[in-house]
Amino acid sequence: MQVLVLGAGQLARMMALAGTPLNIEIHAFDVTTGNIVQPITGQVIGQGLALAIDQADVITAEFEHIPDDILEQCAQSGKLLPNQTAIKAGGNRQREKALLKQAAVNSAQYAIVQSRDDLLTAIETIGLPMVLKSALGGYDGKGQWRLKQAQDIDHIWPELQDCLASSAQQTIIAEQFIAFDREVSLIGARGQDGSIVTYPLTENVHTNGVLSLSTSLDDLALQQQAESIFRAVAEQLDYVGVLALEFFDVNGQLLVNEIAPRVHNSGHWTQQGAETCQFENHLRAVCGLPLGSTQLIRPTAMINVLGLDSLPDALLAMEGCHVHWYGKQKRPGRKMGHINISADYSGELQRRLARLSQLLDKENFPALHKYD
Repeated sequence: MQVLVLGAGQLARMMALAGTPLNIEIHAFDVTTGNIVQPITGQVIGQGLALAIDQADVITAEFEHIPDDILEQCAQSGKLLPNQTAIKAGGNRQREKALLKQAAVNSAQYAIVQSRDDLLTAIETIGLPMVLKSALGGYDGKGQWRLKQAQDIDHIWPELQDCLASSAQQTIIAEQFIAFDREVSLIGARGQDGSIVTYPLTENVHTNGVLSLSTSLDDLALQQQAESIFRAVAEQLDYVGVLALEFFDVNGQLLVNEIAPRVHNSGHWTQQGAETCQFENHLRAVCGLPLGSTQLIRPTAMINVLGLDSLPDALLAMEGCHVHWYGKQKRPGRKMGHINISADYSGELQRRLARLSQLLDKENFPALHKYD
């Protein structure tokens, strides 16, 4: 079976690695160049969307921000999974908020801002402080502003105005500021037959809006709450594939912050920590195969490698430590790879993370150094 992935980055690469044992061949369509590439080597093996669609049995996506014409052409083929509605919801915060409302799940109170008057009305309705997010194009902390007090409106409004002017479809989401205890996420998969599996919850630490550290959690009450929300959202979308939900944990109550209709950075730990990794389960789902077990094999954490193309060799000598490179050229802040580190029980995992922090500097791996 051949699967076409829209996008030719590291997620397509990891899908290809997971698909090989299942005899699933992965091609990636680079939406910028129009090239069809082999996602592990980067070799160009064809060109043009029509050819890529014709060759594929199934089409899926590694990111949400896909041009509408490409997404529509793929949807018309009848091969696109998850569906166009789900992918567009993940790439447009206004659609995402509407979806969460339809699914009757809790998220932060919000308002749509398209003018300064809308912003003033939102402040009256929601109150301050608030978080302002671009509906389109925002990710990894980009396209976000925090408004703490009314006297800051004159300072922040020109930036919001420029954002709104960037596209006729652009809007701003004014969202209630949530004083959360921590950020967690749930990765799950829904098959073509409607079957659902979910992984253990993940606790996430962000630095400057970018994910730094994800650690698998064992919290039964929170897990059950997250799974109920996952089912509501996945069934509302008639979803097929891996879906990620990001939450704010507020005194044991979960509020959905964002959805990601794809395999997700906070689920990379499943490569070493779960019976079946998220990449394999995504392929199983979109190809109509039975979903694999998501059972936790051993507590595992994932650490993002940003802007670096080398790590100390000593990491490879650490028990339970696995390094995953993405084959990219180095650039400041770019996701170049990740480290998965596992242990037989939670206390040992914390000790290994502390040892890892001795080998990796605080500037590049700030989240690790909470274990100092």
